[in-house]
Amino acid sequence: MTAATLLERPSSLSAPDLASADPAPAQPELSIIIISFNTRDLTRQCLEAITAEAGAFRTEILVVENASRDGSADMIRTEFPGVRLLVSAVNLGFGNANNLALAHASGRLLVLLNSDAFLQPGALALAVRHMEAHPDCGLGGGLLVGRDGAPQPSARCFHSLWGDFTVLTGLAAKYPSTRLCGHFDRTWADRAQPSKVDWVPGAFCIVRPEALRKTGVFDPKFFLYYEEVDLCLRLKQAGYTVWYWPDVVITHIGGESSRQLKTLDFSAPSSQVVLWRMRSTFLYYRKHRGRLGARLAYRMEHALYAAAALRNRFSRNPSRASRRRHFQTLIRLLRQAWIETDGGRTSPPQPW
Repeated sequence: MTAATLLERPSSLSAPDLASADPAPAQPELSIIIISFNTRDLTRQCLEAITAEAGAFRTEILVVENASRDGSADMIRTEFPGVRLLVSAVNLGFGNANNLALAHASGRLLVLLNSDAFLQPGALALAVRHMEAHPDCGLGGGLLVGRDGAPQPSARCFHSLWGDFTVLTGLAAKYPSTRLCGHFDRTWADRAQPSKVDWVPGAFCIVRPEALRKTGVFDPKFFLYYEEVDLCLRLKQAGYTVWYWPDVVITHIGGESSRQLKTLDFSAPSSQVVLWRMRSTFLYYRKHRGRLGARLAYRMEHALYAAAALRNRFSRNPSRASRRRHFQTLIRLLRQAWIETDGGRTSPPQPW
């Protein structure tokens, strides 16, 4: 993907300057990377929380400004002059924006943080301690909670047709305590226990750079969704572990960036983020489960929406008529995603 980007950094030193320059600073212990997209006030809160937490470490903070229109870049320049700001002329999405920052990060450990995620006191030190205690850990995550303290899904199993079926049909929500239906979000597990898991959400994670040097960074095919799933799968295939640590607590608002995009005319229940998810679903299944896996994922989801639309087809109840239109929209989006990705083979031109 081509994207015009501007890295705000001191201009290169000339040869005479090098002779008189100060010695190179020591390697940062942590590189903290934040992706910002139209979340100026939340980005401010995020940076304030990081500043409070990072004092015990030699830290560099990199913010990728993902073509926001709300003055986020100016706010960062004015209020956080020590932050290394990378400004993109287009929205790179989650994975590619992180890749841009990762190319410039030099920390012994890497921390990836959403702009709507705030470290609670002690979280950063605990995450570093856990990484030091588990040298085979390539990536770790913590407990995500909302502003009200309610826990959010923080450790998950890899996608499968059955796991996706239970989520789409509501079985996962209806029977969360069973391994059969609570598989995807691990709702059957004790969230108070640290665990080796398949993957953790990208709102917060701490990563070992040498692991990324072995596996590669985020796959640029994924504009949004599945990018951290794919990365964790590749890390585990390379012999690394992925950990969930419940004492590392992060307050996560969730969905703020995606709510800022209104370029597609969908009703609220089937917003444009559904289309992003569908595209990434097919890309992921095709990459890791082959052509048959991608086609089965399409057929399973299509069958569910078609059955739901049919069930509401002949009702004169306005509510059920609205639901019918909703599922018909989902069928249209599913077909669009399948065509645009050529059955999961190719990623559409970005930004989607």
